[in-house]
Amino acid sequence: MAHQKQSGPLLRTELPGIKLFSRGKVRDIYELSDDQLLIVATDRLSAFDVVMAEGIPDKGRVLTQLSCFWFSMLWDVCRNHFLTANTRDYPSELHPYTLELSGRSMLVRKARPFPIECVVRGYLAGSGWKDYRTTGEICGIRLPMGLVESAKLDEPIFTPATKAASGHDENISIEEMASRIGNEYARKLRDLSVDLYLRASHYAMKHGIIIADTKFEWGLYQDEIMLIDEVLTPDSSRFWPLEGYQPGGPQPSFDKQFVRDYLESIRWNKKPPPPPLPPEIVRKTAEKYREALRRLSGNDLY
Repeated sequence: MAHQKQSGPLLRTELPGIKLFSRGKVRDIYELSDDQLLIVATDRLSAFDVVMAEGIPDKGRVLTQLSCFWFSMLWDVCRNHFLTANTRDYPSELHPYTLELSGRSMLVRKARPFPIECVVRGYLAGSGWKDYRTTGEICGIRLPMGLVESAKLDEPIFTPATKAASGHDENISIEEMASRIGNEYARKLRDLSVDLYLRASHYAMKHGIIIADTKFEWGLYQDEIMLIDEVLTPDSSRFWPLEGYQPGGPQPSFDKQFVRDYLESIRWNKKPPPPPLPPEIVRKTAEKYREALRRLSGNDLY
C-alpha cells in the first residue's frame, strides 16, 4: 500500500525494506545495489553544523530540483552521478514510497567520494572573509591588501576544505589536498571546480543572482572523475541578488544566511541543542529557497 504524503516539513525518511546507507545533516541515502544509491533531500536545515529542530518547508524539493537543473546544464563540462529523478523509472521496490520521494529524491551512480570539499570563491565572504581579515590569505592564497567584505575577487580562487562527518569543515591548502589525494587528482578537481563555477556564475548573473562561492563534491566511478552530491544549491552556495549588490558589508541572500543571521543576533553559542526558530524566520527562509529555484531554473516546484 502506498504511503501517505505527509503535511509539513519532512524531517526524516523511513523506507522499510530499503537499506539505509547513511543519514547526513540534510540527506537520507539508501543503497539499492552495488552500483546505485537513492538520495532523498529532507527539509532539515543545519546552521553552524547543528541541525535545527524545525524543518524548512519544501527545502529538500528545492535542493533536489535545482541540482537536477544544474546536472543537466553542466553535463558537457564533466560527467555526474545523476541517473533520474522520475519516480516512475525507479526500481519497483521503491514504488510504495512514490509520494514521499516525488520531487525530493534522485537515483544516482554510487561513486567513491574524494574526502575533500572543493570550494570556489568569487567574492570575499564567510570564513574566507574572516581568514583574510586575520592573515590577508585564504587557504594559503595571498590576496591584495585593502579588500572589503563581499568584494569581487579579480578571479575565482580554489580553497579546498576537509570533509567533516560531524563538526566544522576545515580549510586546507591545495598542497595539503594534494598530499591527501595525489597531485594529479588535486589539479583536475581544482580545474573542474573552477570551470563549473565560471560557467554557472555567468549563467546566474544573467538571471539576477551572484554566486559568491560554492562547494562541489567529487567521486570516482569506474576510475572516472564524477561530480556527485548536490550542486549549486542554496545549501552548498552563497547566492546574492545582483540588484543592490554593494561591497563593504554582508549582502542579502537566497540561502540559509538568513537563519545564521538570526542565530547570531540572539547570541546562541552554536552548540546543541539549537534554539527554536520563530515561524517568521522559517517562512522567510522557505521563500528565499523557492525564489532561488525560480530565478535560476525558471521553474516553480513540482
